[in-house]
Amino acid sequence: MIRTRFAPSPTGFLHIGGVRTALFSWAFARKHQGKFVLRIEDTDLERSTAESLKAILDGMHWVGLDYDEGPFYQTKRFDRYAEVLQQLITAGHAYYDFTSKEELEAMRQEAEAKGEHFWYDRRWRPDLGKSLPSVPDGIQPVVRFKMPLQGETTWNDLVKGKISIANQDLDDLIIARADGTPTYNFCVVVDDYDMGITHVIRGDDHVNNTPKQINILLAMGAVVPEYAHLPMILNEKGAKMSKRRDAVSVVEYDQQGILPEALLNYLARLGWGHGDDEFFTMTQFIEWFDLKDVSPSASRFDHEKLLWLNAQHIKASDNNRLATLILPRLQQYGVSKVEQPALNEVIALVKDRAQDLNQLADECLYFYKKLTPTEQELAKHWDADTAARMQRFAALLQQLSQWDAESIHALFAPFCEAEKIKMGKLGMPLRLAVCGTGKTPSIDQVLALMGKEEVLQRLQHS
Repeated sequence: MIRTRFAPSPTGFLHIGGVRTALFSWAFARKHQGKFVLRIEDTDLERSTAESLKAILDGMHWVGLDYDEGPFYQTKRFDRYAEVLQQLITAGHAYYDFTSKEELEAMRQEAEAKGEHFWYDRRWRPDLGKSLPSVPDGIQPVVRFKMPLQGETTWNDLVKGKISIANQDLDDLIIARADGTPTYNFCVVVDDYDMGITHVIRGDDHVNNTPKQINILLAMGAVVPEYAHLPMILNEKGAKMSKRRDAVSVVEYDQQGILPEALLNYLARLGWGHGDDEFFTMTQFIEWFDLKDVSPSASRFDHEKLLWLNAQHIKASDNNRLATLILPRLQQYGVSKVEQPALNEVIALVKDRAQDLNQLADECLYFYKKLTPTEQELAKHWDADTAARMQRFAALLQQLSQWDAESIHALFAPFCEAEKIKMGKLGMPLRLAVCGTGKTPSIDQVLALMGKEEVLQRLQHS
């Protein structure tokens, strides 16, 4: 069975790049009737926080990426890491390193003076025929993994193709610190092995970690999973996305009024494609998705494209669901009651005009709370005769026995003819008098939906 995983660290928000990684891992598992595992890599005790963990779990729930197993926490698996660590030491694949901080710093300074990359000189590596230094007093050793010194570590990356790294370029990495806590690359390997992960789908910032992890897996006698490294998401200027400049947290997209399915739809199209299809559901994405179709090149984030997709998903969404999402936004404007007219009916009328949920809330607001026209709108559409004209039209509305868009519309032409005005002299002032804004759908539909009593009351006070 194919098993994939998403393994964020709770040291910050759920990053937009992380969501795409989770999406591709989730879709690959779903496509092949496999399992999608959520793992929390929380061994960085200083930076991991409960707030960040909650942000990750809430973000996964918001976007709707359901996991089959987990969340598993690395901090609850320290006994297992210690067990494997001892196995590697016993088998000769890892060793204790008693090098002091001062000695390491001297190595680093020497390398810098020569303009060379800093490497640990493997002085404590127990190779055949080598004499090791005497164990010093007062030094708590780290544990290092014995990397192979010859040949190459090669894998066929499912996105980037064949990748080979010379083993001589791999340092003997530390897999346990002096206090005994295991390090990232070691924990990842043990977790992937124990959880039966068959496909590791992650960002290409992990490419340099892959040969290290492969060699540890081989030393453990494990089957090496297949790897797929996804290219980076760049901002619209082609630079790395930064929380100072760009919306990178899932929470920010929620606040911007982006639907989760629209965000997933957009992220799916970043570096992957299915012909000319732009708008699609996650069911379709799962059916179409294949790692071979993922581009190895970085993608640029296009916010306008996201908004366009979001608008399509708003149009396709159930109005009752949209009403649930819009209500908290209307409450921020002081609107507490949305029964008359029913919010789902208002949404049905105006949702084609909105690119995001905040804009949709704005489009609904004047049905429940008359807005204040701008000075520019009043100067353009309101003159000395307008107020009296609105009252004359209100009298005609009062006489209507049937209150619907057709009956209201039927009043327009005769009234304009009697007043000797064009429709613009009625329609725009009528919008300002009733809604407080000139930006509405067809005014007859707006009045019909708002209700006779409310319309007449607003006109009376215009």
